[in-house]
Amino acid sequence: MGVIAWIIFGLIAGVIAKLIMPGKDGGGFILTCLLGIVGAVVGGWIATTLGFGDRAMGFDMHSFLVAVVGAIVVLAIFRFLRRNN
Repeated sequence: MGVIAWIIFGLIAGVIAKLIMPGKDGGGFILTCLLGIVGAVVGGWIATTLGFGDRAMGFDMHSFLVAVVGAIVVLAIFRFLRRNN
């Protein structure tokens, strides 16, 4: 799946990740969407690197789950880095 599809998934995944991990992050909705996009791309890259990325190649539930998990990971890292500053 191309980067454009991961960006679209990322917008949605960022919102879902925020719903799963509520809290004050600062930056609002736009930052949440950007973190979701980064998380979706990172999740897709990790899935491909680990060898199950070939299943995450279309608009299906597996790809969406990869995007959401990636967004959650990026959101958690962002919160950790923000807390330490």
